[in-house]
Amino acid sequence: GAMFMDDLVHVAPGAVVEPGALLKGPTFIGPGSEVRQGAYLRGGCLVGRGCVVGHTTEMKNSVMLDGAKAGHFAYLGDSVLGREVNLGAGTKLANLKIIERPYHIKVGDVVYHVARRKFGAIMGDYCQTGCNSVTNPGTVMGKGCLAAPCVSVPAGFHKAKSVIR
Repeated sequence: GAMFMDDLVHVAPGAVVEPGALLKGPTFIGPGSEVRQGAYLRGGCLVGRGCVVGHTTEMKNSVMLDGAKAGHFAYLGDSVLGREVNLGAGTKLANLKIIERPYHIKVGDVVYHVARRKFGAIMGDYCQTGCNSVTNPGTVMGKGCLAAPCVSVPAGFHKAKSVIR
């Protein structure tokens, strides 16, 4: 009952793709991962081992490292989720600025210039977001950051173990 739009989708042994999911390639689903009913993977997706792409979650040009979970109603656009990241229900990783400008991310004394039209979030290992949170385009969260429910996470770098309220 799942729809595979081309032959560029690889589902590893032990992975489950539920009926109603739609997958476009290139996409790789790792062993032991779940792609739940209604998920939409639009291509350019790498889902590691033991991940969850949840019900009505949309994923495009994104990477989920081993154990990452986007279980319910999430959007992952042009983003990277580290190991064991957990996105609360309704989390959106926004990837397009309203006013088109380059991304400038300051980490310590160094400013990184990212010349991309779309750039969602990079979330370090073990980060978590509360339900209905949103990361602004160009958000980088260090290892173990927490975003409270219903928060708009500011763009830029957030050091490891930051709590964003």
